[in-house]
Amino acid sequence: MADTRYDVIIIGSGPAGWTAAIYASRADLKTLVLEGEQPGGQLTITTDVENFPGFPKGIMGPEMMKLFGEQAVRFGTVVKTETVTEVDFSGPPHRIITGQARYESDAVIIAAGARARFLGLPSEIRLMGHGVSACATCDGFFFRGKKIAVVGGGDSAIEEAHFLTKFAEKVTIVHRRDELRASKIMQKRATDNPKIDFLWNSVVTEVIGDQESGVRALRVKSTVDDSEKEVPFEGLFLAIGHQPNTEFLQGKLEMDDAGYVITHDGTKTSVEGVFAAGDAQDHLYRQAITAAGSGCMAALDAERWLSTRHG
Repeated sequence: MADTRYDVIIIGSGPAGWTAAIYASRADLKTLVLEGEQPGGQLTITTDVENFPGFPKGIMGPEMMKLFGEQAVRFGTVVKTETVTEVDFSGPPHRIITGQARYESDAVIIAAGARARFLGLPSEIRLMGHGVSACATCDGFFFRGKKIAVVGGGDSAIEEAHFLTKFAEKVTIVHRRDELRASKIMQKRATDNPKIDFLWNSVVTEVIGDQESGVRALRVKSTVDDSEKEVPFEGLFLAIGHQPNTEFLQGKLEMDDAGYVITHDGTKTSVEGVFAAGDAQDHLYRQAITAAGSGCMAALDAERWLSTRHG
């Protein structure tokens, strides 16, 4: 396979990747975006996006990513629907390998994103965006006055549940054990909140509903005696963690124990000429707007780094 040379290669096509592409291309850098297995990232499984500035009436997640991509292409970004399988950061130039080709660039921006951990239920996937969500701050507004469930037992689950009480009539935390894993202060926050209930020693085995009317119930199984029951709910939020899409970077960049790329001085990674943005390095905020902002930062950092190399 012949090498193809670019100034900047961006791995990922969510808000971080597309924003980085817009800035890099407008800086007259020859820019390639490798879209990955899920072009558009997590927003492609999000229905209405109402918290991104500039869209007062809201916008569908897939439509937003389509517009981001069109804007990047307008400025000259080359886009390929390929998934990175291997990287060689011994350069620059760095080498990026997909199942179809091999590419080279002095600068690389990792914007591969992350994915929510799911329960692995077909019904959960079918109803994602139709009553099932993995982001309370993204979708909580749509559950005003409803009875919803949050699956999880750690700090993030308590944070999600607490946030959702702003909108929901009742929030029930479904946990497989009889006590939470969350910190003591977070546990107290949950138990002190009159709008939060608990369904202990239980796991969700099926999400009941349809895409037209949404979720109407959950089938839950006892972890004590394996008995099952159907419990009425109008929404399900998953708070069992996220997994950054960085498996292909193992041993290539400095990452934390969870697999998030560690950055310093902006978006710089442990390898010269390699930058990271969005959910691949952000385990705290995980919002479209913060991902886009860090994509901008990564492109600016890459541009400045390239200018010091080439004068």
